[in-house]
Amino acid sequence: MIKIFTTGGTIDKVYFDVKSLFAVGMSQTSALLENASFEPEFEVEELFRKDSLDMTKEDRTLICERVSRDAARRILITHGTDTMVETALALGSIPDKVIVLVGSLSPARFKGSDAEFNIGFAMGALQTLAPGVYVAMNGCVFRPDDVRKNREENRFESLDR
Repeated sequence: MIKIFTTGGTIDKVYFDVKSLFAVGMSQTSALLENASFEPEFEVEELFRKDSLDMTKEDRTLICERVSRDAARRILITHGTDTMVETALALGSIPDKVIVLVGSLSPARFKGSDAEFNIGFAMGALQTLAPGVYVAMNGCVFRPDDVRKNREENRFESLDR
């Protein structure tokens, strides 16, 4: 069983006007996996619907507690990209689980979004990685202490780049 915790972020954003007024809507993760005929059993639990810039220390504590208490050994967390690394670092003390954080740089509802690829890639990585915490973005898997979001290039990359 794979457990998926959703927290919001761009992957689930819904835009209301050209001025970029948005809300974080219902998670699209289940629909993306069902449309892809994803075979392994999974369960989705929404923790909250927030832009990651609005996440607090208490939100990260909640994520850590839920991941730690859950019986699943393989856990995917959908998350906003701006503070994904911070949350990944906070999860680092949880032993014996494979934890992968993933998001997208454009909403899953948008045609041509990276969300579908990122979710599929992250689910594949989740099933093959050794226990630990990882960030899966742009077709790469990173350790949280060796990744950053390059806002100018609109991608994630290793710190040594």
